[in-house]
Order: sequence, then structure tokens, then C-alpha cells
Amino acid sequence: MGSPRERMLRLLSLLQNGSRWTAPQLAEATESAPRTLRRDIEFLRDLGYPVHSSRGPGGYYQLVAGRALPPLMLEDDEAIATVLSLKVAANGATSGQDATDAAQRAESKIHRILPPRLRRTAEALSATTDVASSVDSLPQAGLVSVFAEAIAARRVLTFDYTKPAGVSPRHVEPARLLRLQQRWYLFGWDRKRGDWRTFRLDRISDLSAEAGSFPSRNLPAADLPTYLREQFRGIPERTVTLVLHANVQAAADRLYRLDGALEPVDSNQCRYTAHVDSYEWLAMVLLLTDIEFTVESPKAFRSYLAEHAARLLRGSRL
Repeated sequence: MGSPRERMLRLLSLLQNGSRWTAPQLAEATESAPRTLRRDIEFLRDLGYPVHSSRGPGGYYQLVAGRALPPLMLEDDEAIATVLSLKVAANGATSGQDATDAAQRAESKIHRILPPRLRRTAEALSATTDVASSVDSLPQAGLVSVFAEAIAARRVLTFDYTKPAGVSPRHVEPARLLRLQQRWYLFGWDRKRGDWRTFRLDRISDLSAEAGSFPSRNLPAADLPTYLREQFRGIPERTVTLVLHANVQAAADRLYRLDGALEPVDSNQCRYTAHVDSYEWLAMVLLLTDIEFTVESPKAFRSYLAEHAARLLRGSRL
């Protein structure tokens, strides 16, 4: 491994996941000799990190909860997720003014300790994200970084956008990230359509930012969340509840393109409550994931599946 600093950060990153690590495992992961590893562990303890050790057969190292909060080391994606979560809380998506104030103070502290590269991304994220409802999930940190940096630098984003009717390429001048109606959206100027558009983040793929920059545009409203709520008012919001014949982890890995909540039923099943604007989209995703399921509600979705399943069966007959 490179410098002692890089070795120490790697060691701390491994220990902060709460797992028990044997000395050989840590030495291999940090590319250090046993004596160097022991010295690094002692250095972390001197800094205030409560590293517990157990000797003998089955011995291990583990970072345990301490009485004081030592310096926090975050990977890039962890830092972005932390800043975004604090942004959500600081905008009132928590219970009580005290929690909101605490989140604002924590967000300010996190910004000060981030390295310059991550600080620029975090500042762009804070300046370009609007949250108008409570949040039970966050978008992928890697995607958020691309969006925030492109908005701050005014770089055109190119991506494929999937809708029930199909996939279409888009060239968009990004303006804001927003959370509305239980979903994350990108708001920007669609160059092909010559108008402002919103794009669900879970329907964006093959994302990239072009070189250069575009001239700034005046937004259609100062209060974008209110403006978009008016735009969305005529779009029906539907809730579908399914029992998926898979455990929560397997379902989460395969349903990443849908908004909703998962809760375990037992070790082999989980309940999925999905918020959709069309049955077509949900049916397509369920078909592609290949997970067995049972519809709990509503009856309308059960009827929709039965009708289209019958049509597919008729078309498959020789």
C-alpha cells in the first residue's frame, strides 16, 4: 500500500464496519507487517478510537462503542450519503425543530472536515437539492455526485430514460435534484423537447456528463417543489402491495428501479408496498426481475395482470 496515511485510512475504514478482524486479515488488507499493524492499532487508540483486541486462538481486533466520539473517517460514497441525509434532515424532514437545528449544525461540521474534492461535491449537492417531503430512501451516492457536480458546473447530461412506452436518449441541462411524492427527480431543460422536464432518478441509466458548459437559464419558478406539485396534481398516484417470494435482501437487489418499502414476512418472503404512477411500469419490472409474487391489493392491479396474462397466453399459442 502507498503512504502510511493511506495505510492508516484503510485500516480505520475496515475497523469502522464493526466486524471482528484477525491480525492476519488486517495485515493482508493493509499490506503491512504484523509489527506495523500493532503500532497502527496503538496509534488509533491514542487518537481515541476504542479498538478492542482478543488474544490467543480465535483472537481478533474490533472497533467498539466508546464514551467519546473520535474523528470520523468516511469513504467517498459514505460522505455523499451522509451529506445528503443531513440535507434532508436540515430541511425539516425530521420530527421537531431541535432535530432540524442539530442536522444543520452537523451538516456544517461535515463540510468543514471533508477534503477539497469532496467538499466541492458536497457544497454543490447542498446548493442544488430541494426536499419537500419525508424520505425513506436515498439515491445512489455515485449518481448523486454526477448530478450535483454537473449542475454546479452547468454541464449537459446525456442518459437513457426508461418509461412504459420504451427507452429514449436525452440531452438535458440539469438544474436541480428534488424529492417529491416519495421519489427523487432531476429537473432540467430537455434540449430535444425545448422545455423544462422532470426525470425520475430510478429510470435514468447510462449517465454521463459532457465537457464544456451551457449558459444559465432562469428557472420557471422560485419555489420549484410547489411548482412541480402543481404540475403533478393531475397524475394519479397508485399504491400496490405484493408479497414477494424472496427474502428482503434478494428483493432489494432486484427491485432497485422502483420506489417503495420492503418488510420481511419470514425468512423466504417479504411484503413490498410500491408507489407507482402506472400499472404498466410495475408489471414490466416484475416480469424482468423474475421474482414470484402474490398481489395483496388492489384488485385493479390483480385484474390488470390477469387481463394481460391472458392476452400473452393467446399470443403464445401455435
